[in-house]
Amino acid sequence: MLVSTVRGLVGLCTRFSWFVIALGVLAAIGSGVYTAKHFAINTNIDTLISPTLDWRQREAAFERDFPGHFQSTLIVIDAPTPELASAAAGLLAQKLSEQPKLFESVDNLSGNEFFARNGLLFQPTNDVEQLTDGMSRAAPLIGTLARDPSLRGLTRALSFGLAAVQQGMSKLDDMVRPMSMASDTLDNVLAGKPAVFSWQELLSGHKPTVSETRRFIEVRPVLDFSALEPGKVSSDAIRKAAADLDLSGKYQARVRLTGQIPMGDEEFATVQEGALINGAATVVVVLVILWLALKSGRIILAVFVNLVIGLAITAALGLMMVGALNVISVAFAVLFVGLGVDFGIQFSVRYRSERHAVPDLRKALSLTASEVAVPLTLAAVAVACGFLSFLPTAYRGVSELGMIAGAGMMVAYLTSITVLPALLTVLNPPGEPEEIGYRALAPVDDFLSRHRVGVVAGTIGVAVVGAPLLYYLTFDFDPVHLRSTQTESISTLLDVQKDPNVNFNSINVIVPSLDRMSEVADRLRKLPEVSRVATIDSYVPQDQEKKLQLIKDMDDQIGFLLRDPAPRSGPSDAENVAALNASADQLKGMAGDAKGPGADAARRLAADLVNLAKADKATRDRAQDAFVVPLQVSLAGLRGFLGAQAVTRANLPDGLKRQWVTADGKSRVEVFPSGDANDTEVLRKFARAVLTVYPEAIGGPVSILKSGETVVSAFIHAGLYALLSIAILLWIVLRRFGDMLLTLVPLVLAGVVTLEICVLIGMPLNFANIIALPLLLGVGVAFKIYYITAWRAGQGNLLQSSLTRAVIWSALTTATAFGSLWLSNHPGTSSMGKLLALSLVTTLCAAVLFQPALMGAPRDADKS
Repeated sequence: MLVSTVRGLVGLCTRFSWFVIALGVLAAIGSGVYTAKHFAINTNIDTLISPTLDWRQREAAFERDFPGHFQSTLIVIDAPTPELASAAAGLLAQKLSEQPKLFESVDNLSGNEFFARNGLLFQPTNDVEQLTDGMSRAAPLIGTLARDPSLRGLTRALSFGLAAVQQGMSKLDDMVRPMSMASDTLDNVLAGKPAVFSWQELLSGHKPTVSETRRFIEVRPVLDFSALEPGKVSSDAIRKAAADLDLSGKYQARVRLTGQIPMGDEEFATVQEGALINGAATVVVVLVILWLALKSGRIILAVFVNLVIGLAITAALGLMMVGALNVISVAFAVLFVGLGVDFGIQFSVRYRSERHAVPDLRKALSLTASEVAVPLTLAAVAVACGFLSFLPTAYRGVSELGMIAGAGMMVAYLTSITVLPALLTVLNPPGEPEEIGYRALAPVDDFLSRHRVGVVAGTIGVAVVGAPLLYYLTFDFDPVHLRSTQTESISTLLDVQKDPNVNFNSINVIVPSLDRMSEVADRLRKLPEVSRVATIDSYVPQDQEKKLQLIKDMDDQIGFLLRDPAPRSGPSDAENVAALNASADQLKGMAGDAKGPGADAARRLAADLVNLAKADKATRDRAQDAFVVPLQVSLAGLRGFLGAQAVTRANLPDGLKRQWVTADGKSRVEVFPSGDANDTEVLRKFARAVLTVYPEAIGGPVSILKSGETVVSAFIHAGLYALLSIAILLWIVLRRFGDMLLTLVPLVLAGVVTLEICVLIGMPLNFANIIALPLLLGVGVAFKIYYITAWRAGQGNLLQSSLTRAVIWSALTTATAFGSLWLSNHPGTSSMGKLLALSLVTTLCAAVLFQPALMGAPRDADKS
C-alpha cells in the first residue's frame, strides 16, 4: 500500500507538475513572509533548561528575592595606581547612575558611601593602629599638601623630609624610596610617557597588587530579549560613558565588561561572526557535491529549489510551534540542509539509474517512486524519531530543536516525493547514457563477500578492545569553555579569576529567618569544601570600639586640616618654577659630594626638578597632575574615614541590607569554596557537599552541577527513546527480529566507535556537541535502512550500486553542512560540528563497509 500510495502521488505530481510547482513556490513565499514578520530569537540562555525543575525554580525564587545575581554586568576597571582606579570607578558609577532608563541599579562595589566612611573598621586592628599613628605624625605634611595641592606644595612637603635629615631626626638614605619614586614619575613626564605617582604605594612600602589597582562596578541593565544581544544597548552606554569621561586619558584606566549579560551578548555575536561567509561557502560546496553526485545541472536545480522550499516551510512551522527560536534551535537550518538534502539525492540518484534503463521520463519517475517508497519513508520517519526523541527531556533548548527538525524531516520527505518529481518533469533532464554506480568498487564487494566473517569479527573486535577507553570519556561541565576566550567578557573573567581575592563561584543558602542564620553559617563552616561563609553580620566589623578610638585620635590630629584646609590661592607658573629650582638646590646641598644611595637619589631628583623647571608649562602641568590627582583621591579617602561610626546590623545601609535580607525576613548565607575556585571538579564537589547539608542551596556551582546532570540525563533518555522508537519502527516494517538487528547493530557500533575516538583525540563531550549522539541514531539509521531494504529485495554487490553512490554523496553533503559548524568562531558550535562530522564518518563506514559484510548474501525478494 505504501508503494502504491507514493507511486500514485508521484504520478499525480508529474501530471500536474506546473500546479504542484506553483503551489510549492507559493507555500515558500507565504512561509517566507510569515517568517520575516514573526522571526524572533530568545537569547536568554536561562530558558534553555526547563524552568519546572526544582533547582530552576529555586533560582527563579532567589532572583526574585535577591535580584541582580543572574542578570548583571560587571564592569572591571584597571589603572596603574589604586588612587586612579578609585577615581575612575567613582566617576563612571556616577555617570551611569544618571541613566535610570538603561540601568536598574549601579553599585560601585568598593567605593560606595558606606565603605568610604567605614572601610578602616574592616581592617585588622594592628593595620588601623599603624595607619592612624603614621597619619598623626605626618600632620604637617598632610596640612601642607591639603592647603597647597600644586608643584609648590609638593616641593614644600619634600622640604619637611629634608629638614628632618638636617636636624638629625632621620638619614638621607631613609628618603631613597620616596625620592626614587618621584624621579621615576618625573622621568616619564619629561620623556612624554604616561606618568603616575601612588601615595598609597609610598605609605604602604610595596608595589600595589593587581587587586589593589582594580575596582568593580556591578550594574543591572535593562534588557531587551527580543534582540539578539539583549544587553548591547547598556554595554554600549557603559563604553560611551567611559569614553566621554576620558578615563583612559585622565586616569590611564582600562574599562572591561564581563558577567552573564556581556558574555551572552558576545557569544551570540561570535556565532554570527563569519556566519555569512561560512554559509555562502557551504552553499557553493554543496552545489559542487551535488554536481559530482548528479552530473546534471537540471537535476541539481530541481534538488536545490526543492531544498529551499522545504527550508522556508520548516522555518515558518518552527516559529508557529515555538514562538521564538533559541540559541540552539536556530541551528535547525544547518541540520535541514545537511539531512534534508539526503532525501533529494536518494530520489534523484535512483531516478538517474531508472532513466538509464527507461528513456521515458514519467515512467522512470514512476519506477523511482516504487523503489524509494519504502526506504525513503522509513528513513524519514526514523530520522524524525531521532529528533523528536528530545521532546520529553528537560533540555528545552534541544527539545525545541528536535520539534522543529523532526517536522522539517517530514517536510523534506513530502517535498521530495511531490515538488521534486514535478520539477524534474518540467526541467526534463536528458537520459543517462551509462549505469549509475561504482563498478570500481567491485573488488571491495568481492573482498567483503569472501572475508565476511573476518571483517565482522575484526570490526567488532576493534570496538570491544577499545571499550575500556569509554571509562576515560569525560564531560566538560563548564559552560565557559564553550565560549571564545578572544571575547572581552571571557578573557576578562579568566583574568579576574586569577586573583585569589576574587571568587565568583559562591553558593547561597536561603534561611527563613535571621534567628537561624548563625546556626546555618556555623554548620557550613565545618565543611572541608568551604573556605569561608558570609552573612549580613559579616558587615558588622569586629573590635570596633578600639578602632573607632584610633580613628578619633587621628581626627583630633589632622581632621581640621582635611575638613578645612584653608587653601591658598594657586601658585603661578613662575612660582612653581621658583619652587622647583629651590628644591633642586636644597637637594644638591644635602647630597654634596657624599656617596651612597641617599645622595645618589637626591642628585637624580635634583636634576629632574631642574629639567622640569626648564620645560614648558604644559609639561609642568602634566607633572602636577601626576602627583596631585592621586593625592586628592587619597586625601578624600582619608577624609571619609574620619566619619566612621559604630556599625550594627540595624544601621547598615538599606541597599546593602536588601542584598542579604528580604522584606519578609528571609536571609542569605553565602558560601565560598576551598581549593581552586576555577576548577570545575572542585566546584562540583563543593556543590555536592553543600547540597548534602542544605538541598535547597543555589548558585553558580549548583547550576553547573545540576545543569550538567540535566543535560546528560536528557541525552541519555533521548538516545534511549530514539533507539526504542526506531527499533519499534523497524519491527513494524521489517517484521523480522534478525533484520532489525542487522540494522541496529551497525548503528550502535558506530556510536561506540565514535565515543572511543573522542577519547583518543582528547575531545570531551559538552553541552553543545553531545547533540551529535542522538542525531547519530537518526542519521545513521537512514543509511542502514537504505541497505537493509535493498538487501531484502535481493540486491547484491551493494557497493557497486547507485545506492552507495547516493549514500556517499549524501553523507558528503551532510558533512559539508556540519563542517560549516566546525569552522565557526564559536567554540561550542565548532565542537558540535566536529563531533557531528566524526559521527557521520563512523556511521557511513558502518553502513558502507560493515553492514554489507554483516548481512551477507542478498535475500531472495520473494522470501523477504
